[in-house]
Amino acid sequence: MIIRQAIARQGRKITSVPLHRCFASTIDDSIQSIESSLSNSLKETHSIESLVQNGTSSPVPRIDAKTHTTPRDNYWQVAQGFSSIRRQRALTAHLGTALTPHYEPHKLLTDPPSPSKITLPLLLASQSHLGHSTSLWNPSNSRYIFGIRSGIHIISLDITAAHLRRACRVVSGVAERAGLILFVGTRKGQNRAVVTAAKMSEGCHLFERWTPGSITNGHQILGRCRMRVVDEHDRPIPGYEEQLLERPSLKPDLVVCLNPIENWVMLHECGMHGIPTIGIIDTDADPTWVTYPIPANDDSLRCVQLIAGVLGRAGEEGQERRRAKARQGVLTYQPEVFDIKKIEKGVKTGGDREAIHRAGGSQ
Repeated sequence: MIIRQAIARQGRKITSVPLHRCFASTIDDSIQSIESSLSNSLKETHSIESLVQNGTSSPVPRIDAKTHTTPRDNYWQVAQGFSSIRRQRALTAHLGTALTPHYEPHKLLTDPPSPSKITLPLLLASQSHLGHSTSLWNPSNSRYIFGIRSGIHIISLDITAAHLRRACRVVSGVAERAGLILFVGTRKGQNRAVVTAAKMSEGCHLFERWTPGSITNGHQILGRCRMRVVDEHDRPIPGYEEQLLERPSLKPDLVVCLNPIENWVMLHECGMHGIPTIGIIDTDADPTWVTYPIPANDDSLRCVQLIAGVLGRAGEEGQERRRAKARQGVLTYQPEVFDIKKIEKGVKTGGDREAIHRAGGSQ
């Protein structure tokens, strides 16, 4: 009832006002709102222009079309600012705390430790003591196991350090006698450690799948590998290119395997040909596969990098001793001398190159 009465009272007033006056009033209101918005936008643009003009105290330096550089004043400002920064750093360098020596894992690749710096804390920090689950262990590794914790075998770090030092002496001795050392690591992430160790010991590396028969059938698989003749100072001697084509493929004098479980075929070939091997033996591997086992955690990339770096550093020390003795006129190895005529004769008649080389080659 109240709404009906209000409509009845106001309805007479609405009908009494002409329609063109209503439309005119609405148009005037819209025009005024548009004018006010335009004036506000103009004021904003003027304020932005004033801020930009006041903010740019120094103009952008002009670039020379010939030299494509800015004037010398800009260089002087940059040099002056850099000198002030260095001065502030020198003044505040003594502030703050001093960094004590701490463990840096990246140095296992960039700067591996020498065999004399092998310590139990270093092996512990590299997770060398962690083995596999007790359900996966190999009973042959019982003499390397220290105990059990949370269902995982713990490797004795004393035995690991002793076996690692022994392997370093073997690598250093082979390198000192100009032996060929092959580093093998085919797991993901081991390629950098393998390459670094091979470079230090001046050997060879393999971080891909081992080709079966590379040793037993080397003259067919590796027959086209490039070889060269060097003197006692590792300087190449030219003129033996044609003779090397008839020579049998080289075999490594020592093989260092970082993951023996995946490369058991290679270890079997090395055992058949009497090539000594060094391998990282975890609690689930068989230590009889390699000649010089190193009980450690082969799943830890940090542990693998540590062992590979230490062995590579040992090979580097052996190469340095060999070159030092060569400068004094002392050879640490017996140079190989082989008869090319007998080798060529054996190739023509279909004989075994390696048997002919052993029969009439070395003296």
